[in-house]
Amino acid sequence: MATRKLARRSATLRRHTTETQIDLKLTIEGQGHYKVDTGIRFLDHMLELFARHGGFDLELVCKGDLDVDQHHTVEDIGIALGEAFFQALGDKKGILRAGYFLMPMDETLAAAAVDLSGRASYVIDTKVRMRIVGDLQTELLPDFFEGFARGLRANVHLKVLYGRSNHHKIEALFKAFARALRFACSRDLQLRTMLPSTKGLL
Repeated sequence: MATRKLARRSATLRRHTTETQIDLKLTIEGQGHYKVDTGIRFLDHMLELFARHGGFDLELVCKGDLDVDQHHTVEDIGIALGEAFFQALGDKKGILRAGYFLMPMDETLAAAAVDLSGRASYVIDTKVRMRIVGDLQTELLPDFFEGFARGLRANVHLKVLYGRSNHHKIEALFKAFARALRFACSRDLQLRTMLPSTKGLL
């Protein structure tokens, strides 16, 4: 008996404001290919890791008012990326909905849990003690993930359990997040017509 092949889910998004101009293409069932230019090299690196570890194809270009501050760029990219996933997921029928992952990176261990619940909520504990890692203002990490949670209408919980290197802490978080999200977005052929909610709405 032939296995029914499910369509690839993708989204194209253009989010232009007076503060940022973001153009984004996303394919959930990708091969981890990426082309990212945010103007913040460390953030580029984290989004490249996100695409590779999630198995997502991602093209993202952002022209932001970095002469003012990094805040608008980082937050708006989080919002746009979340909105792209929301668009690509469609009616959400058959998705596993929730996912979690523990990611070791040398001396660091990070945990991520995601629920595509239709409700935006986030909790993040990076344990990062440096103001800047690479060229990224680290205080903006919660803004990125809050923006993502709002854009996707999802619960996003991220925590570094322990670690020494601030670089490793952030990198482990993004890798864990990508793999938890990959699982949450995954579809089960057996449940392909079912919405994973007793409320009938996600």
